Amino acid sequence: QDDLRKHWIDQYVKVNEDKPELKRFAGIVGRVVTVNYNGKAIVDFQDGGWYDIPASGDYLTKLDAADALAKYKNVNSAQVIPEKQG
Repeated sequence: QDDLRKHWIDQYVKVNEDKPELKRFAGIVGRVVTVNYNGKAIVDFQDGGWYDIPASGDYLTKLDAADALAKYKNVNSAQVIPEKQG
């Protein structure tokens, strides 16, 4: 598990679109938050939810951090919305 964690945590990723169960994440950059004890990467796909996907090159592809950061827009329910703050 430690090897998986070192390899995947804080990496920007995209899903391998040939997996039918991952099609809904096609074209979206995600960030691996952690890897659980079942060997699944917990990925934040910028929609406020975290998803568990097998931490494997069969399911995820690591992206270059500099390029991915420009495409990763973390907008979730925890963001401050000034016009709605009292």
